[in-house]
Amino acid sequence: MKIKFLSAGLLMLVSMQVLAGSNITVYKSPTCGCCKKWITHLEQNGFKVKSVDMQSVTSKKIEFGITPMTASCHTGVIDGYVVEGHVPAKDIKRLLKEKPKGIKGLSVPGMPIGSPGMEQGDRKDKYDVLSIDKNGKTSVFSSY
Repeated sequence: MKIKFLSAGLLMLVSMQVLAGSNITVYKSPTCGCCKKWITHLEQNGFKVKSVDMQSVTSKKIEFGITPMTASCHTGVIDGYVVEGHVPAKDIKRLLKEKPKGIKGLSVPGMPIGSPGMEQGDRKDKYDVLSIDKNGKTSVFSSY
């Protein structure tokens, strides 16, 4: 019984350490409802969110190297990584834990139905979370 309790406590401690200091800044349109829902998703998963409303997020996308092929409606920055679009919180946590070399961030291009913030009933479109390397090349980080 003590081993199970210790294991659960250790797991919780590691999870808290991964999120310690996990403040994400999200650049978004002031009128975008799905951005607000994604922010709620992040907060429900332990992230502290600073929301910055902008009439156009394009300048931030350019600043962080987001191309039209990897773009979505909002752009986040956390611990030196860019997070573009409706990336699930568990993938951000994985990125922060693993810190893969050469990766500048994650993206869910477009706005797939069923991704966090884009829920519409029972419909869930298939989509990929892409990792973006320092040269802008993408690869699949996870699939839903």
